[in-house]
Amino acid sequence: MSAMDELWVEKHRPRSVNEIKGQPSIVSRLRAYADNGTFPHLMLAGPPGTGKTTAAMALTRDIYGDEFRNNLLEMNASDERKLESIRTKVKNFARTSPYGNAPFKIIFLDEADALTNDAQGALRRIMEQHAATCRFILSCNYSSKIIEPIQSRCAVFRFRPLANDQVETQIKFVAESEEVELDQDACEAIVRVSLGDLRKAITALQVAAAVNKKVTRELVYETTATAPPEVLHQYLLACREDGFHAARRRLKEILNNFGLAGTDFINQLHRTLYDVDFLTEPAKLELTRLMAEIDFRLVEGGGEQLQLDSLTAHISTVLKNI
Repeated sequence: MSAMDELWVEKHRPRSVNEIKGQPSIVSRLRAYADNGTFPHLMLAGPPGTGKTTAAMALTRDIYGDEFRNNLLEMNASDERKLESIRTKVKNFARTSPYGNAPFKIIFLDEADALTNDAQGALRRIMEQHAATCRFILSCNYSSKIIEPIQSRCAVFRFRPLANDQVETQIKFVAESEEVELDQDACEAIVRVSLGDLRKAITALQVAAAVNKKVTRELVYETTATAPPEVLHQYLLACREDGFHAARRRLKEILNNFGLAGTDFINQLHRTLYDVDFLTEPAKLELTRLMAEIDFRLVEGGGEQLQLDSLTAHISTVLKNI
């Protein structure tokens, strides 16, 4: 299975903005830029795996064609995040003339929210000085980490997580291309695990297919370290019906069988919480508050076993009072 290998991704990556899936409003705006042959500085913001890098590369291809790399500097700002990288590599590229008959060069800074404040301060001046011969495309997961002067110089595109049916379509395409037998239940499990992140979905398919070319629902949950919804339902039922000690044993089984850390378990339980029929609305609200508190304690360094036992005790108390 080579779906996430560089050559596979390069072969199947959209070569035009028209081929981008799941972001119709963004595609229409990028299409207008490609038709005009020019665009302002851009900032692509949104969750991982939603097509930001693909959109930047597709727009560059539309403007320059197959020779796009002659006028493109692609950098991962999380690797080169210091002031020196901006003052040397970026500035030297921006100040030189475009190759051939191109109207301008493009500098693509991936993960730009990892740039230090000093580096962003230098970048804002370069963007202003060399706007005539160079355009910047910045991608980031959190636009709030980009300083306001840079945001005001950019046209901002906000990507959203892909819809479940769009992720399912792409996963089936990858499975067919790689000759992997994918059950429908397994495909739905991958969609659930991915949370709208197509890169995460393809990785889940790759890992499962490396174990067995016939990908099943059980295999997906096993290889992604994710507890199936019914297992989490059983934990909540044990809290309500069997009491603290039985629920605690059930919790240990879940952690051991699926290799979950405490925060992973809480996040997955929180997702499942709202699909449980026997919980009232006030109970769901109270349990959400408890999970947030325990999650905060774990992040701050609280003992995992003690905090999860505390969560189990609180859930048992709340459910017995329904």
